[in-house]
Amino acid sequence: MGVFTYEYDTTSTVAPAKLFKAVVHDADVIVPKVVDSIKTVEIVEGNGGPGTVKKITFLEGGQTLYVLHKIEAIDDAKLEYNYSIVEGVGVSDTVEKITFEAKLVEGPNGGSVGKMTVKYHTKGDAKPIEKEVEDGKTKRDALFKAIEGYVLENPNYN
Repeated sequence: MGVFTYEYDTTSTVAPAKLFKAVVHDADVIVPKVVDSIKTVEIVEGNGGPGTVKKITFLEGGQTLYVLHKIEAIDDAKLEYNYSIVEGVGVSDTVEKITFEAKLVEGPNGGSVGKMTVKYHTKGDAKPIEKEVEDGKTKRDALFKAIEGYVLENPNYN
């Protein structure tokens, strides 16, 4: 098995604690409101904490697709959230799972910086497909900005 690591930073004008709440704790409700292609987010196993598996169903290219998202760890004090995509779109035949280690830290002017480490755990000697890596980054960035936009458009959100 190979592990291929990618690191990304994303900035936001929203304070870290507020953004963390939206991205981690309220995303199941916010995401279907702000991303037209996402139809449902449902817990298929667990209680919302570590070990929980969520099924995210969405439309893409006229097809109904899904991903299974497993929560690995949540640390509210450190604003850290770790999860894996274990099945569905983006997990090709050569990928065992994709893990995400996310952290929000103080950014400029009261905003925040999202730091994300993405690890593709591949089968055998396989390497991640670069187009899938880029598509995944584009989708993550769009989702992050959609949730940020929701928080900014709803000043009473907290």
